[in-house]
Amino acid sequence: MSGVPASAAGGHHRPAAAARPARLWNIANILTMVRLLLVPGFVLLMLHNGGYDPAWRSFAWAAFAIAMITDLFDGHLARRYNLVTNFGKIADPIADKAIMGAALICLSALSDLPWWVTGVILFREIGITLMRFWVIKHGVIPASRGGKMKTLAQGIAVGMYILALTGPLATLRFWMMAVAVALTVLTGLDYVRQAIVLRRAGLAAERESVG
Repeated sequence: MSGVPASAAGGHHRPAAAARPARLWNIANILTMVRLLLVPGFVLLMLHNGGYDPAWRSFAWAAFAIAMITDLFDGHLARRYNLVTNFGKIADPIADKAIMGAALICLSALSDLPWWVTGVILFREIGITLMRFWVIKHGVIPASRGGKMKTLAQGIAVGMYILALTGPLATLRFWMMAVAVALTVLTGLDYVRQAIVLRRAGLAAERESVG
């Protein structure tokens, strides 16, 4: 409450409550923490019994799927209900990279996925994250439609590789991963272009203000 008497406001409307900062322990941050805690559990399930047991791979897929679903909801909830916190800004991208990185590294360690695929995806994800910090003082690079498609393609492709698929489904997951890698590279190049344009514009604005 603002402390303004009702009579001063005409006696008809209650003063709007002042916006309060979001609490650390809110639903969005809790979902992010769940995703972080799922990472070691996913690795244990994925590598259990040598890493080739279809049943345990199915359990690992379930953990991966839950992590990807929470990724869809925590950011949406944070923005919709004003639950954005400094912890969330840092922990959310870390959780995203951790579960995807763990899945890719496990798949390559089990020889299910070429190491170069894992390298390309992780290089892009880590590089773009560092690049965002590089230009953050000049502005924020928004998530593009291509970037969202890339995330969806990666999640589907990696999820299909986690499952012990054979026959036509194994062929389908190969092409799904090919699409994911292509989108990873193309959207990465687009983000680099945006970062360069944003930084140049920011530096130009700084020179004008000094001049």
